[in-house]
Order: sequence, then C-alpha cells, then structure tokens
Amino acid sequence: MSTVSTSEITAALPPDEPEFQHQEMMLNIGPSHPAMHGIIHIKAKLEGELVIESEVDIGYLHRAFEKSCEEATWNQAIIYTDRLNYVSAAINNIGYCMAVEKLLGVTLPPRGQYIRTLMSEISRIGDHLTCVGASAMELGGFTPFLYMIKGREYCWELIENYCGGRVTTMASRVGGMPHDLPEGFLDQCLWVVKEIREILRECHVLLTKNRIFVERMKGVGAMSGERAIEWGWTGPCLRSCGVGYDVRKDFPYLVYNELDWEVPVGTNGDNLDRYLVRMEEMEQSCRIIEQCVAKMPGGPINCDNKRVMLPAKKDTYENIEGLMNHFKLIMYGHGIRVPQGEVYFPVEGANGELGFYIVSHPDEHSKDGRNDRAWRVRCRPPCMNPVAGLPEIINNYMIADIVPTFGSVNMIGGELDR
Repeated sequence: MSTVSTSEITAALPPDEPEFQHQEMMLNIGPSHPAMHGIIHIKAKLEGELVIESEVDIGYLHRAFEKSCEEATWNQAIIYTDRLNYVSAAINNIGYCMAVEKLLGVTLPPRGQYIRTLMSEISRIGDHLTCVGASAMELGGFTPFLYMIKGREYCWELIENYCGGRVTTMASRVGGMPHDLPEGFLDQCLWVVKEIREILRECHVLLTKNRIFVERMKGVGAMSGERAIEWGWTGPCLRSCGVGYDVRKDFPYLVYNELDWEVPVGTNGDNLDRYLVRMEEMEQSCRIIEQCVAKMPGGPINCDNKRVMLPAKKDTYENIEGLMNHFKLIMYGHGIRVPQGEVYFPVEGANGELGFYIVSHPDEHSKDGRNDRAWRVRCRPPCMNPVAGLPEIINNYMIADIVPTFGSVNMIGGELDR
C-alpha cells in the first residue's frame, strides 16, 4: 500500500493558491424565522460561526399607530394602545390616559390610583413570564416555558376578570377606570401571587441552577452601562448593566412612592443578568401587589369632572341629565375638550420607559378653542432602543448566541414598529 506525503500534496496545489482560504458569508436571519417573531431581519456577516458584522431591519409590522390615534377621539385612541405591547396592554392604556389627564389637569382619587397600580404590576409579571419562558424554550428548556405560561395564564385570568379581555384590555379611561373591582378580586390577587412565587422557585431550580443554561447565557451579549445610556436603553436591559433607572422610582406616579419595593440591578449587562433582573422584578411586583391589596382604600374610582368622565350607565338610562352628559362626551363633534398644549408623560413599561407625547391643537370650529381629539400623538416605545443597539451585543459572538441574545432583549413588534 503506497503512501503520499504532505509535501507531495502541497506541491500538487497551484503555486499562488493558499492551502486554506478564509471566506466571509452573508446570512439572512428572519423575518421568516420563529425566533425573529416574523418581523425582524438580521443581516449577519459571518467568519465561520463568528458574527463579525450585523445589521437589523425593522418595520415589517408598521400600521400607523400614531396617525390612527390622531384620527380617533381621546377615549377611542385607547384601543390602539392595546396593540402596542399585547402582553402587558394595561400599562399602555394607563400611560396614555395619564398623559391626557396631565393636559386636562385631573387626578384620580386614591382608589382609582391603587387599581391602576395593581393592574400595571399584574401585567408586568405576565410580560416577564412570557419573555423568560420563551427565551428558555428557544434554548431547549421546554419545561420552564410550560410553568411560566401557566403563571401568565393566572395573570391574564385576573385581567380578564376585571376588563373582560385578556390581550386587548381597554383597562383604563381618560379620567378614571371603566368600573370598580369585582367581588373577591383582591383575594384572587393574593392567590395568584402565591402561585407565581412557587413558579419562580421552580424555575430558579430549572434555570438559575442549571449549569448548561448559565454557561450559555453568562458573558454573552454584554453591554456596559455607559454604552447602554448612549443607546438610550431603559428598563431591565439598562438595569442589568448596573444603572438603576426606573420611572416608578425616579419620576414617581400613581402610588409607587407610597409602597415599599426595590429596583433590581445587575452588574455585567449580559444575557444572564437580563434574565436575573426580570426574575427579581417579578418578585418585586408580587410585593407591590400584596401592598396594594392590603392598603386598597374605599371611595370613588373616577375623577369628579362631568366634562371628562362618562356618567354611570344607570344614570344614562334613567335620567335626562345623565343622558345629556353621555351625549356630550360621545357624539361626533362634541367629546372631551382638552385645553391647548403639549405634554410628555412616561410610565415604566415591562420593557422600560413607555412615554406618550401628546399635542392638543385648538379647534377653529369650537367656541372654547378645544378639540375632541389629539393633533399629534407620539409614542416612545421601550424596546426600540435595545433593538437599535442589538448589533453591538451580537457582533463578535457566535451565531448560536443570536437567538438567546435577541430573546433577552424582549422585542415586542407592536411597540417597535407601531
């Protein structure tokens, strides 16, 4: 049996051609990819399995949210805010309503503010459960996904019990809430908190103490606090980088400054820290819910202003004053009259700072110079900035790290593209 030496093989190659050629490859990931939610297109330049350059395309779900709000009356626009973050829609509703209320100069009574805080934290838990559960599933952890979706179901049942809807909730109105808490709702909240804590305990065993999960997440997709601020990051993504900015603490609204809770902060800004921050935020939300239940005051839930808040249905049906009031707030060309001006109001969404910039323009056809709809609506979506900075946390990592890193950002297409 004859053998061929390495020198003979090398000599047989063309003289100007290297033995091995290094080539770069362009790979399109998405938008038709399950982990890209069907609406994100990443153009990745690879050297082997290493991502050396990337570009993120968005806009596949754009549906003119802001212009739709400008064509609707102040209360009709709430249904469009439902579609921003469809996992925690109640926070969107409340943020928009509070922006309009700031223009109107009205404030809800204590019970209304407590109910809004309660609904916001229930929604936040549901959002974080979805993010962490889906990210774990994309790494092969199907059991934690099932546990967490079970927990989200408990949260959505609470929201459905109050609003009548699970995903598109219409959980708030300009000037107040649609109705008071149903009977037994507060006890149901405490039961759900107990179940959520048990689910978190189980998932800490399955994920936080799982060597494979930790090694896949730790040190991957890292971002420094300085760069995160430069990118305009907020929410869990920013707090995982060691920056403890939270709208609920830094610009308190509703009753957050009356409650005892903490802002979880990470150190490394990597995928693991983003996971751990969200896990701890769910525990803090449970604390807030328990305090809301314990401190829930009695009294009205809506502002005492007939020019803003609809009368009770009983009054609308049974006396002429209520019917006329309802007519003036609902009929085309009438509606809530908001003073001329502009306002920006932020709330802490599940993904970070959710802000609404609203301009009320004078209506030349009205005697008081007020209009029944916004002249301009602009939304500051929480996940826009983290997605903009996505190339920085997937470049120089392996192609297999793109999916867990993208999942840790928790992109929500409705608020991203609007």
